Amino acid sequence: MIQLYHCEGARSFRALWMLEELGAEYRLHMLPFPPRFRAPDYLEINPLGTIPFMIVNDAAMSESSAIAEYLADTHWEAGLSVAPSDLAYADYLNFLHMGEATLTFPQTLYFRYTMLEPPERRNPQVAEDYRRWFLKRPEAAMGMMRGRDHACGGRFTAADISVGYAIKFAEALGLGDDLPPAATEYFRRLEARPAYRRAVEAERENAVE
Repeated sequence: MIQLYHCEGARSFRALWMLEELGAEYRLHMLPFPPRFRAPDYLEINPLGTIPFMIVNDAAMSESSAIAEYLADTHWEAGLSVAPSDLAYADYLNFLHMGEATLTFPQTLYFRYTMLEPPERRNPQVAEDYRRWFLKRPEAAMGMMRGRDHACGGRFTAADISVGYAIKFAEALGLGDDLPPAATEYFRRLEARPAYRRAVEAERENAVE
């Protein structure tokens, strides 16, 4: 059975959402955030101390976009992947990795320097720089999707989970009012999906202090 280590609201939500979309059997391990400090025994499972961490078929994965790609490819029948022969394949891979590398990365620095660090180590200038850096990117991403309901291929794929989580995270950080309307409308469509709602409920039911 797949085992997923997750913190509420963290990028590991991508993996949780994927598992619910697939209807896969999994065991969810909820951890306090950040786990490397608040759950030190976790380092024996994942020496990086990061989340997500997924164990499947005696292999372990720690990168959220890679987990989404792996699950989509190994559950091909669910239709969340795109074949290399498909004209949408380039867009699929681009948006799948954009969600983490381009959209989520600057948000993590904003989060760190506004909320995560102790007050004496917070840095408003760094936070503002990364806030501005981030906000230019969903605008560009929505421009690349113009006229589409989904990231690529005219249907919902793992790429939408990757990008959608980044918008979810932005709203959780209080940046929702600064997002372009197209990004907000896109995410409203995604969060209406039953699997998304099941993932939120699974997270809520297994929450830790």
